Amino acid sequence: MNMDTLIIGLAGVLASAAPVVFAVLGETISERAGVINLSMNGSILLAAMGGFVISVKTGSLFLGFVSGIIIGALVALVLAFSSITLKQSQVAVGFVLTMVCRDLSYFLGNPYMGLTGPRLSSWSIPGLSQIPVLGPLLFRQDILTYLSYIGIFIAWIWIYKTRPGLILQGIGEKPAAVFVRGANVNKLRYLYTVIGGALIGLAGVTYSLSVKYGWKGTISGLDGIGWIALSITIFGGWNPLRAAFGCYLFALLQWLGLVLQPSLPNIPSQVLQVAPFPLMILTLLFVNIGNAEWVERTLAAMPEPTRKAISRLLRALHASPPAALGVPFESE
Repeated sequence: MNMDTLIIGLAGVLASAAPVVFAVLGETISERAGVINLSMNGSILLAAMGGFVISVKTGSLFLGFVSGIIIGALVALVLAFSSITLKQSQVAVGFVLTMVCRDLSYFLGNPYMGLTGPRLSSWSIPGLSQIPVLGPLLFRQDILTYLSYIGIFIAWIWIYKTRPGLILQGIGEKPAAVFVRGANVNKLRYLYTVIGGALIGLAGVTYSLSVKYGWKGTISGLDGIGWIALSITIFGGWNPLRAAFGCYLFALLQWLGLVLQPSLPNIPSQVLQVAPFPLMILTLLFVNIGNAEWVERTLAAMPEPTRKAISRLLRALHASPPAALGVPFESE
């Protein structure tokens, strides 16, 4: 593999990671507010289908993207109403919604399978795109990929460096304390859940109008992406920067599956195609595994340099969810 081919491949990794980044940022924001959005997998599928259909019907990419965003926001609004106002289980409602949205996307999208319509094209940034290596890698992408770069840092700055972000952390950790200081906890949970859902909807429509153009129903390859995004959110420790690393790692593993296939002819292609999914889920074992008693015993029996190195790695991977995640808040 020559350098040009490698750069093109890695540029494709960045582009294919963009929708996963949007979905993970949306879930991170929602869970930081204390709401688990398990409807994500179905929401991505429904937004992908709906946005593509609207773009085909109207000939407008803009309306297609707006439609996908609205679909994701509306699904999240149903989840918010059911869990915040009606005090129903977030897990149960989210799981039902993901099943309903998935089946709706397949049923309503069936007449539009295989159709063509507008497609998002790449846009080279003048000057920056001419930089050796970095230019073709980072700056010859489409607008959604650029937005994914920006979104990572905006989300991190918002959560950790602004007063509203501190309040966001508070309503996911200690909502009663935030309420005492004058914040409307449930109103903010509504807001952040809907914003998170809108980003998840953007992830879905980014697939169908850019990364995996078109709508192909059950063979679109999108079913399961939402669960991967959920696992990356946990792996990322609800931190946008760390979660973004997980997104790019997942996209890289998918690309490596394609690259390695010719070199491993004895391994069925389906194995390499699905390998990134269990590998990403496997990484979740290391997030909190350091707390297990058997791990502590195993580490104690190791030589000190090895024990220290593994302990540092486990501490770096360790993450705890927001303390009030999934817990309804009563202001009375």
